[in-house]
Amino acid sequence: MSFITLNITCSEEKRELLIAELSLFPFDAFEETETGLLVSCEETDWDEEPVWAVLTRYEVECRVEKVEKVNWNEEWEKNYDPVIVEDQCIVRATFHEPRPDFPYEIIITPKMSFGTGHHATTYQVLKHQLNLDHKGKKVLDVGCGTGALAIMAHKRGATDITAVDIDEWCIENSEENFSLNGCAHVKLSLGGIETVQEEDPYDIILANINKNVLLDQIGAYSQRLKSKGILVLSGFYSEDIADLMAEARKFGLEDQEQTERNRWAMLALKKE
Repeated sequence: MSFITLNITCSEEKRELLIAELSLFPFDAFEETETGLLVSCEETDWDEEPVWAVLTRYEVECRVEKVEKVNWNEEWEKNYDPVIVEDQCIVRATFHEPRPDFPYEIIITPKMSFGTGHHATTYQVLKHQLNLDHKGKKVLDVGCGTGALAIMAHKRGATDITAVDIDEWCIENSEENFSLNGCAHVKLSLGGIETVQEEDPYDIILANINKNVLLDQIGAYSQRLKSKGILVLSGFYSEDIADLMAEARKFGLEDQEQTERNRWAMLALKKE
């Protein structure tokens, strides 16, 4: 199997917009770089004309490469370091030694060509979860990716956890990671927030996606959140907070905490 990789040179301002638009195509990996973005898909999914139409509209440079399949686990072993959050949580791969000295240990099987979970947004949500009461709570992880946030919810004592993602690869990877971390009971399904019922609301909703999706879906999150429930959002820049807060207040969501790491931000909101 071969992969098509796009090496896109663009400004930081265009990255989020490009990620939002290119995520509509069957790309299965995105990584931010110093100069722009790396985007990858299987060669059989590559549809050049509509992708180039997007790139041309944003007036960005792009180099397209064909990459033969490699042993990504071997590559990750060379380059992947564990992530340590506040000296309380370690996110490590299966090939790292166990670390029982950490109160919370999350084990992830790396399968993608790039994209590690080291991103500042994931870090900030995990850090917030360390101080968020999960015991006996009902939790929803929207856009679960590798499942790390749902796993943390389990380890923090949540008893009813649902995780959804629109990407089949993410569902496959999350399922494996849930098994590795002893939380195979998490309800996992392919789809977006529209597949989650409104009738039985959640205590905590976690959504680490991107600004455009969050703006579009905040109302749907609020509908599925209990009164006094907590909505944790990330996947956007600090300068986007004002837009997200303006939209959140339309649905009775008030600011509880804001954090920033490398220009990326997190919002914790409470439903009043």
